[in-house]
Amino acid sequence: MSTTSVSIAPFDGISVCLFCGSSDTAHPDYTVAARAFGAATAAQGWRLVYGGGGVGLMGASARGAHEAGGRVVGIMPAFLRSRERLYDEVETVIVTSMHERKTLMYDQSDAFVVAPGGVGTLEEVVELLSWKRLDLHSKPVIFLNINGFWETFFALMRHSVDEGMTPPSFLEAWVVCGTVEDAISALQTADATSSLQHDRR
Repeated sequence: MSTTSVSIAPFDGISVCLFCGSSDTAHPDYTVAARAFGAATAAQGWRLVYGGGGVGLMGASARGAHEAGGRVVGIMPAFLRSRERLYDEVETVIVTSMHERKTLMYDQSDAFVVAPGGVGTLEEVVELLSWKRLDLHSKPVIFLNINGFWETFFALMRHSVDEGMTPPSFLEAWVVCGTVEDAISALQTADATSSLQHDRR
């Protein structure tokens, strides 16, 4: 699905993309979890791929990984540089659009974790799940469901299944974890999860 050609330092290990919010007014539990997740990726020797910002959960995760000695790559659209305050302590790639950002985050990642976030995070994960619905990828998707943040989204997905809009198997397209520790464990075993086909038309 790649349409971009930018220079990113090579990395031979596992890369985990974190989708999360950029709000500095989020509940402290979410920020603490994001920072802990970043540190945990470093402890595993994984590279953290994220949206490039230095604010909110994004900034917390990148600082957690960087300060723990981990590799981090941020991907930031040029027009958001001032709004999301680029975190330039780590490798950061500047792209031209949100679409290019999402495509590059996908291409650079082996798995995805979705922490609490706003409409931007929701848009990112919905597109990722839409690609999975169409069998365009089988990469693991893990929701970091701190304080039950994503429960209403899961209810909407179940409603879509109940109304015949989505096949029931699609509810198995992601894993839900309530803690950072559980999310790390899920990532460690994610490659053992069989690929599902959700679009059999």
